[in-house]
Amino acid sequence: MQNVLVLPKTETIAPKGHLNAANADLLKEQLSAIVTSEECSRLLVDMHQVESLDSAGLMALVAALTLAQQVDKRFSLCCVPPAIRIIFELTQLDRVFEIFESRTAYEATIV
Repeated sequence: MQNVLVLPKTETIAPKGHLNAANADLLKEQLSAIVTSEECSRLLVDMHQVESLDSAGLMALVAALTLAQQVDKRFSLCCVPPAIRIIFELTQLDRVFEIFESRTAYEATIV
C-alpha cells in the first residue's frame, strides 16, 4: 500500500463592494465559520472586488486572523487594491497579515 499525500484544503472567499459596519458582523461570521471548519486548513481572502474598507470591516478581518491563529490555520489576503492596501499600511496591519499580490503568488507558497 502506498502512502498518499493529502494536501490541506485552501478555502477562498472573495468579498465584494464595501466592507463596513453594515456588513462587518456577517463577514466575521462567514470567516469564522470557514476558519473553524474541519475541512479547511487555510483561508485565502481575495480582496480584488473590495471597493472600501472601514474600521468595522478591518476588525472583522483581524478577528478572523486571530481565530485562525488560535486554531493553527493559515489566514492570508491577496489581490488587495491599492486604496485598501494603504489602510493596512497606515494601521501597520500589513505587518500582521500575510498579503499576496495575486492568487498565483499565494499558491506558489503552498508546499
